[in-house]
Amino acid sequence: MSILEVKNIEKHFGATKVLNDVSFSLEEGQALAIIGSSGSGKTTLLRCLNFLETPNNGTITVKGNTLLDASLGKKMTDAELRKNRLHFGMVFQSFNLFPQYTALENVMLAEQLLAKEQPDYKANKKKIMEEIREHGCQLLTQMGLQERMNHYPHQLSGGQQQRVAIARALALKPDILCFDEPTSALDPELTGEVLKVIRSLAEQKTTMIIVTHEMAFARDVADQVIFMDDGYIVEQGVPSEVINNPKEERTRQFLARYLG
Repeated sequence: MSILEVKNIEKHFGATKVLNDVSFSLEEGQALAIIGSSGSGKTTLLRCLNFLETPNNGTITVKGNTLLDASLGKKMTDAELRKNRLHFGMVFQSFNLFPQYTALENVMLAEQLLAKEQPDYKANKKKIMEEIREHGCQLLTQMGLQERMNHYPHQLSGGQQQRVAIARALALKPDILCFDEPTSALDPELTGEVLKVIRSLAEQKTTMIIVTHEMAFARDVADQVIFMDDGYIVEQGVPSEVINNPKEERTRQFLARYLG
């Protein structure tokens, strides 16, 4: 059974149609790479999945539960949005860390806020906070940042900041981890360390959606690849087909630019 089913997603900004009838599914433990030129709709698709944007049409289903059915025309409450977003962890291009918090505090923050909504929080505050701190330390150690936990973002390299952002996205144990061009703000040397972390997550069978311009990485790590152009899915399949042997002329043109 698919962990994620996306059907007929459309998104308009005024008269501009940014997503056109986008449909795909994702199995648990798989990594999906989404490739395409800037402006093809990749980031908007991720934002729709994370409920940062509301699609004009289509459905989003996670683990058999329909989180969104745009045809109903029902506006979600803030509580529903927060609940739906918990299914997805989001890693942005530009890290988006809070500068006033240390690396560990950035990772702990979402868990702390969620814990405060639990009925037993006041009675068990000390124990809950200790567990959250321990979990945060484990995640940063997993990212190779055990020596940087008490550093502030300005004291970290871009690659280190992005690894903190990945740990933060993992903190709430999302069903699906989403990356929006996670290396686009990094120089080549730092790109490698972030891709190494994502590769490790793929080896651990973390379910992921990765918007990327790193074609070789997508070919090596992804179980599926989607090529988007002008808001449409032009081609999708396993990397050996889409990247190594594309069927569509538009896909071939795009890959010729990136693969030389």
